[in-house]
Amino acid sequence: MAFTSPQGKTSTSLSEINVTPLVDVMLVLLIIFMVTAPILETGIDVQLPETTSVATVDPEERVVITIGRDNLIYYRSQPVNFYEIADRLKREIRNPREPIYLRGDKDVKWGSLASVLDVIRGAGFTHIQIVTKPLQRDE
Repeated sequence: MAFTSPQGKTSTSLSEINVTPLVDVMLVLLIIFMVTAPILETGIDVQLPETTSVATVDPEERVVITIGRDNLIYYRSQPVNFYEIADRLKREIRNPREPIYLRGDKDVKWGSLASVLDVIRGAGFTHIQIVTKPLQRDE
């Protein structure tokens, strides 16, 4: 397609796509994804203590609070501050009789577990279940 300028000169339009901005944007997106991909967690790795009586728990359907080996606290797989646990439970759970499942790594100190248990009870929730895994007996 040709255009005529006010001076009477004819010039053609630039019909090529400039790829440089596209490449720049794609490189920036690639770097962002490379940096954020390792940060995303699909689950929390916890070595549960072993007991003889065990009930299975699906974290997607239940309210699960997890204390990791590094003493970080997770509410439904999301990190949460110790002082925000009661507020989140009160805000998100309407029925105080709904069971809350507490998972703790076997290397977590009892004081940390007891503190989280106390906060949950202080929020008005009395049905607290401690999650364990089946005892493996050597036979």
